[in-house]
Amino acid sequence: MMQSLRQRYRDEQFQPTWLGVLVNPFFLARLTLWRHMQRFGGSMRGKLLDVGCGSQPYRQLFHGAQYVGLDIDTPTTRARGLADVFYDGLAFPVPDADFECVLCSQVLEHVFTPDDFLSEIYRVMQPGGRLLLTVPFVWDEHEQPYDFARYSSFGLRALLERNGFRVIEQHKLMADASMFFQLAIAYLWKVIPGRSVPRNVLVTLILAAPLSLLGLLASALLPQNPDLFLDQLVLAEKPASA
Repeated sequence: MMQSLRQRYRDEQFQPTWLGVLVNPFFLARLTLWRHMQRFGGSMRGKLLDVGCGSQPYRQLFHGAQYVGLDIDTPTTRARGLADVFYDGLAFPVPDADFECVLCSQVLEHVFTPDDFLSEIYRVMQPGGRLLLTVPFVWDEHEQPYDFARYSSFGLRALLERNGFRVIEQHKLMADASMFFQLAIAYLWKVIPGRSVPRNVLVTLILAAPLSLLGLLASALLPQNPDLFLDQLVLAEKPASA
């Protein structure tokens, strides 16, 4: 029973169902990202590179693509055994113009030299290829000490355009009152001591689940604020003439 609880807890971290509100303290953020990935996933066709793929949470949403997972080469990522290709943090070991599309979700903030990183993404994309990128804006430091940046919408667009990309769409995610509830949950998650599956589930049931539901209600009743948001998503392309 404990093993099945752990598995369900892990599954709900990135694949939020409405039951997930009871077991996932980051339900609001995950639900929003999942819905946007679902919206764009079907349009990403051909050979796709998931840069910084981690546990590949969105793989099933890119059903029209030939999926290749790329991750940085560390003992942890090797032990996870999910990535198809590993890289040294500098150059991707794949040929030029080898992919029609690239996914990079919640990775760029962990990159200390973003221009070099984006130039590698640009290099491996075919002309006319598309990049689907998500990054946090208002979030606590995480995966310390490898958390280096937060980007405004203007800064992210400028960074992409400086590296040759053309921005097609740009979306601010959770630009409403639900952001405050998710941040309150993140605060409680870190300050309440202890780390175990039973503790995590208990904290989620007692504190996070009610706050998540209140966040959903607040997002429906209160106006949006486009200047304050949790994450952002960009769909960009490498120009066909590149």
